[in-house]
Amino acid sequence: MGPLLFSLIQASIEQGFRAGIMVALGIWFSDILFIVFAYLGVSYILEFINWQGFEVTVGIAGGLILIGVGVGMFLSKPPSIDQIEIKGLRYDSYLSLFTKGFLINTVNPFTFTFWFIISAAIISKFENIKDAAALYYIGIFGTILLTDTLKVLLAKMIRPWLKPQKVFLMRRIAGAALVIFGIILMVRVTVL
Repeated sequence: MGPLLFSLIQASIEQGFRAGIMVALGIWFSDILFIVFAYLGVSYILEFINWQGFEVTVGIAGGLILIGVGVGMFLSKPPSIDQIEIKGLRYDSYLSLFTKGFLINTVNPFTFTFWFIISAAIISKFENIKDAAALYYIGIFGTILLTDTLKVLLAKMIRPWLKPQKVFLMRRIAGAALVIFGIILMVRVTVL
């Protein structure tokens, strides 16, 4: 349960399967960049990660972006009731949906940490066996593709049972959840 899940579900319910997949594509593109950077330059990136201000800087930037997206989602005018009832009507551009998924995933320090912990594990386990490491990354990324696609499909399946007022409430809940995740992230990196 995190900001990515709320973003995928919100886009899928409000704008349909393709919108949810565009958010997922942004997430996946961000993950691919992390994999490439981790695979090619773990030693250099570890030096950057070990910089004393890294976690605070990334945490505050990520928190601000999550809060900004959440406030925008919470306060923006939702689609009209007629638009919500028309199946699959999209009111955000594909580029904005892609960018939303990309930004939320990229600035999330937990995503960053996940891929670099995986990289450290691969290096210690497989040492210099590049084929085994590549298969390991492919397996993890394939699992992410499958689970994100299932989230979008499940959101699409529950969509017919949602009334416009419930979609509006879900939008508010998703926006509030992103703000809360952003605040928690900023508190965690500054207090701990």
